[in-house]
Amino acid sequence: MSATYMALKHTHMLCAVISIAFFALRGIWAFQGSSLLQKPWVRISPHIIDTVFLASAIGLVIVLQQYPFVSLWVTVKLLGLAGYIVLGFLTLKKAANNGQRAVFFVLALLLYGYIAGVARSKDALFFL
Repeated sequence: MSATYMALKHTHMLCAVISIAFFALRGIWAFQGSSLLQKPWVRISPHIIDTVFLASAIGLVIVLQQYPFVSLWVTVKLLGLAGYIVLGFLTLKKAANNGQRAVFFVLALLLYGYIAGVARSKDALFFL
């Protein structure tokens, strides 16, 4: 494996861990109604982390030459990401109560787990 590939892969994986950990933390704060969610660093950090996460993903797509809508597993990851973003938005911004928030939060975490499983196996049906 090339040094470029390894750097992109490890950056991507690190951002994945940081992103889900920070989402989980913000989800907990949302359940608690914490004012920490309004802090500038809490509002800005996810955008920085996710930008690096996405940039490393684009780099990996180019290096591996496995493109969305050509490689099924990359397509599934991309579509899963879109769903995860929507569920995260619903969890943190739009849930009317903690019951709704819990449903969106659990679905977001499950979808994230699915995306991670696809990434590890490079198989959209890895669980079968």
